[in-house]
Amino acid sequence: MTVLHRARTAVQRFGFDVHRFPQCSFDYRAVQLLRHSGTDVVLDVGANRGQYGHTLRRFGYRGRIVSFEPLRAAFEALRRRAARDPLWTVFPHAVGDERTTVTLNVAGNSGLSSSVLPMLPRHAQACPDSRYVGRQEAEQYRLDDLWPQLAGPGDRVFVKLDVQGYEEAVLKGADALARRCCGLQLEASCVPLYEGGPLLEKVMGMAQQRYGLTLMAVVPGFTDRRTGQMLQCDVVFLRDHEPASGRT
Repeated sequence: MTVLHRARTAVQRFGFDVHRFPQCSFDYRAVQLLRHSGTDVVLDVGANRGQYGHTLRRFGYRGRIVSFEPLRAAFEALRRRAARDPLWTVFPHAVGDERTTVTLNVAGNSGLSSSVLPMLPRHAQACPDSRYVGRQEAEQYRLDDLWPQLAGPGDRVFVKLDVQGYEEAVLKGADALARRCCGLQLEASCVPLYEGGPLLEKVMGMAQQRYGLTLMAVVPGFTDRRTGQMLQCDVVFLRDHEPASGRT
């Protein structure tokens, strides 16, 4: 039995696991994909407290990050985190299919499961901490309208969405951007979790057929601990091209 195997066996008794670092980490491979696509700017929609941007920096992405987070408490944490990074810009906006004011349902799990859409019982039953505990209003913008302020004509833009069932609305307001972006990452539901939210099959179809992107990775996500069933996953797409050398 190897040292790694003994270590894994020991920590698994406490509900943890041990892997080789960093090649086995999806976070490491995510930055590899950004480097492969030549990404200059990452649009991080639904940034919460900036966990995604922090992870990109940790694993070597050096390009610009533009994060959107409409919940007040999460945005303040995001703003503080990004303040130390001159290439990280943050906005307190929701993103969707029209310029308007929206009401956000605030989830109890530090806002991670918050959404414009009503949460379905399947989600709340699998993760009781995610139940809604309040509501907040936020200004909503279309990414297509904001894009000229966020990236230059020659920039290669990668779009990351974590919007809890609101993916279709965000993409409707970012249709021109999605047709030109170099990549797209979405959290997709495998079963209905939010009222009116698209399921994995529809998200895959939009990315591949409508926007001409190629599937590069599927990452397991939110799982029902009672049954072991995966309820959400992240899907990553890139536009086919020759490997580029971006500022990552």
